[in-house]
Amino acid sequence: VRGAARIALAAGISPLVIGLTVVAFGTSAPELAVTTSAVLGGEPDLALGNVVGSNIFNVLFILGASALVAPLAVSRRLVRLEVPLLTITAALVLLLALDGIVSRLEGALLFAGALAYTGVLLRQSRRAGRAANDDTGDVVANVHAGRGGLLLNLLLVLGGLALLVIGSRWLVTGARSFALALGVSELVIGLTIVAAGTSLPELATSVVATLRGQRDIAVGNVVGSNLFNVLLILGIAALVSPGGVPAAPAAVRFDIPVMVGVSIACLPIFFSGHRIARWEGALFLAYYLAYTGSIVLAATRHEALDAYRTAMLFFVLPLTAITLGVIAFRERGATTPGE
Repeated sequence: VRGAARIALAAGISPLVIGLTVVAFGTSAPELAVTTSAVLGGEPDLALGNVVGSNIFNVLFILGASALVAPLAVSRRLVRLEVPLLTITAALVLLLALDGIVSRLEGALLFAGALAYTGVLLRQSRRAGRAANDDTGDVVANVHAGRGGLLLNLLLVLGGLALLVIGSRWLVTGARSFALALGVSELVIGLTIVAAGTSLPELATSVVATLRGQRDIAVGNVVGSNLFNVLLILGIAALVSPGGVPAAPAAVRFDIPVMVGVSIACLPIFFSGHRIARWEGALFLAYYLAYTGSIVLAATRHEALDAYRTAMLFFVLPLTAITLGVIAFRERGATTPGE
């Protein structure tokens, strides 16, 4: 990430765009390496589970933990563009997976969306010029284009990518062994162990940024990473897989709808005062624990699984969405007169 940020600054790309692209993609690179390795290694359930599980983990656990450390600021730019786009892309994954597979053509559609989104960011960056922007905070702080030289920065990028590829192969191999030893599906391992493992860079970046007072990058990193996970990583996985990426019925019925619900929940929370309060962070963490409980019940084939998931999908989540919507509406009504 550091090498790529220096190269981007040397190319005249603004720090804001670096934060939304280089930092977000850099922390999503493990997901890309693991997902691609899983698809090429004949473990497609692990690939889809990694993308869906990582997006759920990023919002519920990482934002929840960061907001407990300190209330998080949400920039108006994220509220206007990235957060609605996050909800749209999550819903798009559900639509694409309804027939049981994300085909190569659909992967190309997602990949084209990633290119279009990056193009919009670059165009906005050129429009803004090289004006100073503190949105990336300490993540790319003190980065100077000439420091270390272009060759060193290229070596940092290539070396980091090589280590990611090696680590991803080890992670996929270990996850497969876990699945066999525990007698659970690769989808479950992808949704839990692999998803949490590949999301550790996002966790470290967001928590450290929060501790250092750069709370906006904590949110931007998670939102940007989730967009890249769906558009770029799932898109590439579907493109390189000869038959596309199959979507397990269990994922279509529950896990992907949870990802959509999590994305929708961001809208009222982010709109309410453009901040994530501590109680909202605690709510996110509670939901992640509830979601993990569902996975455990599924892995153990517990008889309470159907009732548990039904309560989550048709009672708890809608009730929370209504509550957050009312809060956002009241907040909007309170701030409108003074705007």
